[in-house]
Amino acid sequence: MEPIIRIVDLWKEYSQNGGEVTAALAGASVDIARGQIVAILGKSGSGKTTLLNLLAGLDQPTRGMVEVEGTDLRALGEQGLTSLRRRRLGFVFQFFNLLPTLTAFENVFLSLELIDIPDREGAYAALDAVGLKGKEDRYPYELSGGEQQRVAIARAIVKSPSILLADEPIGNLDNRTGEQILDLLHTQVRASKSTLIMASHSLITCRYADRVLRMEDGRIVEEAPAPWGKAQ
Repeated sequence: MEPIIRIVDLWKEYSQNGGEVTAALAGASVDIARGQIVAILGKSGSGKTTLLNLLAGLDQPTRGMVEVEGTDLRALGEQGLTSLRRRRLGFVFQFFNLLPTLTAFENVFLSLELIDIPDREGAYAALDAVGLKGKEDRYPYELSGGEQQRVAIARAIVKSPSILLADEPIGNLDNRTGEQILDLLHTQVRASKSTLIMASHSLITCRYADRVLRMEDGRIVEEAPAPWGKAQ
């Protein structure tokens, strides 16, 4: 079976004012199977977020290849990458990235409007699935951090993406709320048979993963099976 994601010798280099070149990614390679839950562990600056941004087409690699569902992202123009993000990928951020002037319902519904599927019932159902029934009309400032992250998950899953990317999804939450969020992500991904890739510095994410990758200095330097927990 073809992997849903292929990353081959991926590099991302930066140079400030023509000075010394710094490699945020330095030859990362990995295949990820459809339906897997993968935790990518690493300290700040190890390359985790850069890797997710390249997977989502939010940035371009210096060299190397990213292939998503058999498509080399280098073959897609800006319009193609936008379509990829809107229709096939869901993204959950550490700091939620909700629009503050929109209600919980409107934040989720916007995700459907952008792909011309104005399914109001689907938006309500997504909020119900993450435990926010009755809070659809609240604005982000009226919700706790955990509730805001639930809205962000609902926004990501409402369009039934084949791949869900989560960048430090519990990094801004206390441990108890963080575990609730991971439980929720795990349940939703297993139900939809989506692929989930979580970048984190927290070992808690290992409990919910089929595979654990470790990043250091822009490279994937270690891979291990999930040591314990709820992956199945």
